[in-house]
Amino acid sequence: MTVALEITAAIMVVELVGGWLAGSLALLADAGHMLADVGALALSLVVASLAQRPATAERTFGLLRLEILAALVNGAALIAISVGVAVEAYHRLRNPPQIQAGLLLGVAAAGLVANVIGAGVLHHGHEHSLNQRGAYLHILSDALGSAGALAAGAIILATGWLPADPLISVFISLLILAGAWRLVKESTDILLEATPAGIALDEVHDRIASIPGVTSVHDLHVWTVTSGVIAMSGHLVVGNPGDNQRVLEAVQ
Repeated sequence: MTVALEITAAIMVVELVGGWLAGSLALLADAGHMLADVGALALSLVVASLAQRPATAERTFGLLRLEILAALVNGAALIAISVGVAVEAYHRLRNPPQIQAGLLLGVAAAGLVANVIGAGVLHHGHEHSLNQRGAYLHILSDALGSAGALAAGAIILATGWLPADPLISVFISLLILAGAWRLVKESTDILLEATPAGIALDEVHDRIASIPGVTSVHDLHVWTVTSGVIAMSGHLVVGNPGDNQRVLEAVQ
């Protein structure tokens, strides 16, 4: 993740300067997005380190939930950026500025290559950690932004049609928004201790109730502590106290 942070910071500066010189919203939006990404990646690195700290009497699960909080912040930042880009695109559609398409193409191409490399660095393991998935989504959306800027530059250079820049910016912002919304929803579900996707609480209840010796099952809860860590609690009534250990082992 450190390598991805360094790549993102470097290309952010290039796109910020290039976007300002070229007058391209697509590049400036991508640079602004990358600024948020630099903060998000730095946050993810800190959280990944803190989450390894052992549990204490005050925090019995340690700092595992920090990963989910970081993912929520990442998703919220992406949503805010997407809305900001859409608003600016609306203004530019009404009054398209002049754009240096050649400079736009060159900077966008460099940004795309760098972002693809960064996404490749983070690809391994992003499916298992919500925090790393948030960081990966940031880098992937950067690559989409660079690809969009590249397409806008090519269209403007070939046809002179200036609205291509803000229109493509809106399209990219919608793609980013969709991914960010899913990330925010999943993070919120975990923080609210919703039953994890793929687990049917009724089936869990019935399987426990079917264990010989169990007479009642109630107050059953299943939730996600952090990515890959699922917990369960419940109250079981066992007819014969001598069966307690056997029932406990069967539940586990």
